[in-house]
Amino acid sequence: MVKYKVLALDLDETVLTRNKGVSGANKQWIKRAADAGVVVVLTTGRGLQRVERIRQELGLESPMVLANGAEIWSKPGELVKRFYIEQKDIRMLHAMALESGGTFWGYNDTDHVKMEDWADDIFATNFFKFGISHNDEQIVRQLREKLKNSETLNITWSSSRVVEISLVNVSKATGIQKLCEHLGIEMAEVMAIGDNRNDLELIKAAGLGIAMGNAEKELKEVADQITTTNEEDGVAQAIQTYLFEEDVS
Repeated sequence: MVKYKVLALDLDETVLTRNKGVSGANKQWIKRAADAGVVVVLTTGRGLQRVERIRQELGLESPMVLANGAEIWSKPGELVKRFYIEQKDIRMLHAMALESGGTFWGYNDTDHVKMEDWADDIFATNFFKFGISHNDEQIVRQLREKLKNSETLNITWSSSRVVEISLVNVSKATGIQKLCEHLGIEMAEVMAIGDNRNDLELIKAAGLGIAMGNAEKELKEVADQITTTNEEDGVAQAIQTYLFEEDVS
């Protein structure tokens, strides 16, 4: 018997180790959750192109909330919704990224568009996420400060060296909420696990929000529980303890 109907899992620094792999224990317990009828939802800042390998490795055919909630799938191949950034904002973000001297990328309907592949005709496509990274964390903080009061954009991050931008009022929390509405499930029946700022709203909104042992302090402060780190099978331990209510000792 499981306690929650939905298991929302962040990937980087949560399910994945620092080497971007999935441990045997995490695979085992994620599979056990799915086999028990739990809807396991990969809930990540990554877009579809950068999730497929992991999804297949985990053997999941379940819903996905991608690009920090800007892309919702009911299952692989069945899109529910994308939330697009206005083209004028994409041009503004592109100019800001160039001025910063950092690296940038975006997700549109068909591609994960890297900086080196950017061309003028790209602006005519529909983007639902834009990202800027820089090795100088002070520049990153300045970018966040410039964007934080935008009326059309939502600003978040999964690293101290990154700014991640989506449409205003779009987050992992709204993505899971919309997916739950689609499935007829309450947010109180969601268990969510994450590690960084882009998980904050979801950890607060879920029936049970769990922070990784390696999570940011801000996330740990709002989480209901804290598990071990991503290098110590923290996801597996959380599933065993809080989903199946089994003793890990």
